[in-house]
Amino acid sequence: MEILQKEIYNHDTDVDVTHKINNIELDNWINHLKYIKKELMNLIGLCGEDLSSKLEDESILERFQKKNAENDNLLQVLYKYMKSRVDIAECEDTHCDMVYITEHETYRRSYLYHLDKYRRLKDEFFSKVKGKFIVNNPVQ
Repeated sequence: MEILQKEIYNHDTDVDVTHKINNIELDNWINHLKYIKKELMNLIGLCGEDLSSKLEDESILERFQKKNAENDNLLQVLYKYMKSRVDIAECEDTHCDMVYITEHETYRRSYLYHLDKYRRLKDEFFSKVKGKFIVNNPVQ
């Protein structure tokens, strides 16, 4: 199986299809984490001293910074994992294929856990921000 090939064909085996779907999924995870990185940088920028004091929560900035570091770490892990998947083409038996499929499930759980924690942090932030600002509408 050509690992960079992602198009699924009728003649592909079930295992080939699984590997291709996993590659597509991995690409999506990486793209999503890159977007989260941008979003975190914006949130960190918003959480300057003025906002942190208005929220009466100095830890929110630190928590976004920590989540940013965790996001960077997971991105690096997934990039390394992506490079290791090139060896899937060398699999000659089902056991080898199952090792890759099982490994992918482990990365999926890590990604989903990270995503859940990030969403909870962001929801908590927006709950605190909600109602703290008065929208100025100079046009009347």
